[in-house]
Amino acid sequence: MYVGLYTTAPTDAGGGVEVSGGNYSRVAVASSLANWAGTQGAGTTVASTGTGGQTSNNGVITFPAPSGAWGLIVALGIFDAVSAGNLLYWGLVTPNKTVNASDPAPTIAAGTLTITED
Repeated sequence: MYVGLYTTAPTDAGGGVEVSGGNYSRVAVASSLANWAGTQGAGTTVASTGTGGQTSNNGVITFPAPSGAWGLIVALGIFDAVSAGNLLYWGLVTPNKTVNASDPAPTIAAGTLTITED
């Protein structure tokens, strides 16, 4: 799976404006219990049971350091490919974050990217 950032939020039908240029790229996060918590709770590495529940990232997700302005980040998405591909999940980023060329590499702290399946 790949995590990407948006300057205009998508909808469930797709769309939105993903960041481009300035050394931006989606970040690969393998679909494994080392990277994504089991549905038993944040930080767990035990296989989930059932057909629904909640998961979150077990580690920090770090994007490349920007070499140009990325703009105001308002949403993120999870995709099945490093470029193009299918948008599997998306959510708003709160608070929004402006990323400038001189900023350090943007990160998503462990346990803060949460996905819920019913």
